[in-house]
Amino acid sequence: METPEASRSRWRWPAPRRRGRWVAGLAALAVVAGAGTWSAVADDSGPAVHRQDRMMKADGVSVDTSYFTAGGTGRRPAVLIGHGFGGSKDDVRAQAEQLARSGYAVLTWSARGFGKSGGDISLNAPDREVADVSRLIDWLADRPEVELDAKGDPRVGITGASYGGAVSLLAAGYDERVDAIAPQITYWNLADALFPDGVFKKLWAGIFVTTGGGCQKFEKRLCEMYERVAVSGKPDAAARALLTERSPSAVADRIKVPALIVQGQSDSLFPLGQADAMAEAISGNGAPVAVDWIAGGHDGGDPETDRVQQRIDDWFDRYLKDDKGAGTGPGFRVTRTGGIDSTDGAALTRGATSTTYPGLNSGAESVALGGRTRTFRNPAGAGPPAISAVPGVGGGLAQLSSLGVGLSIDFPGQYARFDSAPLDEPLSVTGSPAVRVDVKAERGDAVLFGKVYDVSPDGKQQVLPAQLVAPFRITPDQQGKPVRLTLPSIDHRFDAGHRLRLVLSATDLGYASPAEPTTYTVTPAGPLSLPTAPALKTAAATLPRWTWGLPAAAVVIAALLLLTARRRTATPAPDPALADVPLRITGLSKKYAGSADRYAVRELSFRVEKGQVLGLLGPNGAGKTTTLRMLMGLITPDDGEIRVFGQAIRPGAPVLSRVGSFVEGAGFLPHLSGRANLELYWQATGRPAEDAHLEEALEIAGLGDALARAVRTYSQGMRQRLAIAQAMLGMPDLLILDEPTNGLDPPQIREMRDVMIRYAAGGRTVIVSSHLLSEVEQSCTHLVVMDRGRLVQAGPVAEITGSGDTLLVTTAEEVPEPLVEKIAALAGIGSAARTDDGLGLLVRLDGATASGLITELVRLDVPLTGVGPHRRLEDAFLTLISGGSA
Repeated sequence: METPEASRSRWRWPAPRRRGRWVAGLAALAVVAGAGTWSAVADDSGPAVHRQDRMMKADGVSVDTSYFTAGGTGRRPAVLIGHGFGGSKDDVRAQAEQLARSGYAVLTWSARGFGKSGGDISLNAPDREVADVSRLIDWLADRPEVELDAKGDPRVGITGASYGGAVSLLAAGYDERVDAIAPQITYWNLADALFPDGVFKKLWAGIFVTTGGGCQKFEKRLCEMYERVAVSGKPDAAARALLTERSPSAVADRIKVPALIVQGQSDSLFPLGQADAMAEAISGNGAPVAVDWIAGGHDGGDPETDRVQQRIDDWFDRYLKDDKGAGTGPGFRVTRTGGIDSTDGAALTRGATSTTYPGLNSGAESVALGGRTRTFRNPAGAGPPAISAVPGVGGGLAQLSSLGVGLSIDFPGQYARFDSAPLDEPLSVTGSPAVRVDVKAERGDAVLFGKVYDVSPDGKQQVLPAQLVAPFRITPDQQGKPVRLTLPSIDHRFDAGHRLRLVLSATDLGYASPAEPTTYTVTPAGPLSLPTAPALKTAAATLPRWTWGLPAAAVVIAALLLLTARRRTATPAPDPALADVPLRITGLSKKYAGSADRYAVRELSFRVEKGQVLGLLGPNGAGKTTTLRMLMGLITPDDGEIRVFGQAIRPGAPVLSRVGSFVEGAGFLPHLSGRANLELYWQATGRPAEDAHLEEALEIAGLGDALARAVRTYSQGMRQRLAIAQAMLGMPDLLILDEPTNGLDPPQIREMRDVMIRYAAGGRTVIVSSHLLSEVEQSCTHLVVMDRGRLVQAGPVAEITGSGDTLLVTTAEEVPEPLVEKIAALAGIGSAARTDDGLGLLVRLDGATASGLITELVRLDVPLTGVGPHRRLEDAFLTLISGGSA
């Protein structure tokens, strides 16, 4: 097998000055296939972004690319953005457009084996995926709008998350033309990430392979390596060597460019130690380095997208544009969680910073552990396993752990625990705790899993910071003497009175443990060493800027509030009992402006459940639109409460992100196309582009080729359909439509009816206000009828329409017209008519009873299958709002 050193030697790219026009020799490897396609995306925040899609060839493999520029033809630096594993170039489109508007030429691509690109997945092999990046840089060097450092050498930075973050590091090591990098939540050594301390991270490895499309999608020897390790449960030297030679650590001494390293605290796949190793190596090469620990990671949690992308922009401004005034942020920042937002129940975060990165062992303090030698068992088959991190869901648990809530399981007889005394004062740990222990196994290797719990004063609650655990393989030659165990890197505050608990478990859900049963013996050989990073300073709670410079204005505002006796209340806390209820309105009232006793809505109360299509009915002036505007947070009620999924509605409430609405028309930019208007609207929400479900909404709109035309050319019906598509972006859990069928022709109305029914069938909820009673009757499951601001009736459609004097008679076969005439002529029958499908009769009673009608129908040999009340919604509606009988 080729050694990492040989691989580095073979794939070390020539320096720019020595390279000359060597690119010409690779022309056959980077042939542009076709002329590509161009499109433009507009945004109020900057110039239109032009995107060119084209397929490039590399070693006969097609690589799908997109090129983004904006704002004229002047030369500018370039940025390459890689995507995460299992994704494609489409995942990073929003960031590419943002950087293009910021003055960069941006190139994205789908890595081999992903998206529309060809080839096998080679896990960023130097001669494949990494070589592809260098070919993309070649292409950028020939673009007239890209700034050059030398002939064939563009000014270029690379960023990306996870898989894309690793390739940014690798490209910087293999190609000297790379000028700055910003890797996010990625690995330094993939072997260390998947085989930490010689223990197989089986759950994440399996997810990795499955996300890639299965073992057959990978390069053959990678697939063989995975299957070999997965069967044995233990990584071998060949597996480690294969992954190491494809890791950034293989070219550690060659990465000498400014690096912004963003790593996740909620990350059991690529934990903080991976970022620590890359920071140490790159800064050791003399390059500027900043490290940012975000709240989220591969296990979930908050990715802090907006803040991180802004920091990357600033980093590239400084090191690509050479803007000396651009702030690159602190040398180290960590996001900390503390408190709950009463509006939506979300965790509140703030940053702690220091001018330099302290590493994982700064300011260590010792905490003694009690307890004697402990003996425990590794069960046969290593089951049931202990539970700590659960890939994909740990981020939410990790955020809760900082608030004193946690979930972890250690099974009796399978672990040893050692507690400290209660802390005299709070202790903030930032870095990797460590401990020395003496371990013995009954036979063979001891495979243990270490973690440090935060235990409450009463001992009833233990929290596992960030839900992280560290595996250890202790070989026979290491046993019987103290060994140092480095525990998971965390940022966590242990409060005064709490204890620290070291647990060493024989099993863990995420890892492979020996299948054979054995006994372990563990004896503490020293205290816990806890890094505290004393230079870290936590930011104060954020205050509005006006409170800093205008204290006098605050005094004036307070005086005005006292004089006008305006009542201000805090936002109510979330109601867990209503967390699954889309809408509950209680005692809602709103007076007309300037009126002391005239109400637009008065004491309105009703509830909507999941899966319902609710029709909101009432004559003009009934208060329907006012109710919807209060529901959307556009106006504030005078009294009462609105809760959406348990959250109280206030203007700007975060829970409104789960609500889509079309109320009183939608505003569009007339000079932009329909598609561009929808994309612009979604960008303004600040949510990821992939969450928009844009194509699904456009399919519902049914605008066809008109999507590419300017909205000013649209008819009223077309604008209406575009507005409805906009309301459906993101597939919100609660969709509110105010007169959605205005401007639509009958076929479009029928289509909209089907859309609402399908939308709710997926477990979502639709509220529709409409004056077309026939459409409401056919599309809605429930009704709320209002009149003069008050609730008249609420309930299922069948219940509201089912109390009239008309009966629906269903039959097994079509009733001939002569027989219908006989029924109509019966005593006490006002009229009889066949239904549209012919398999039923609508019989209006005029003195006869239902039982009497049934008797007569049987006598006439009518093939009955059912008889029940029937009243048109129009009749019921008129009855309800008139207070009489229809």
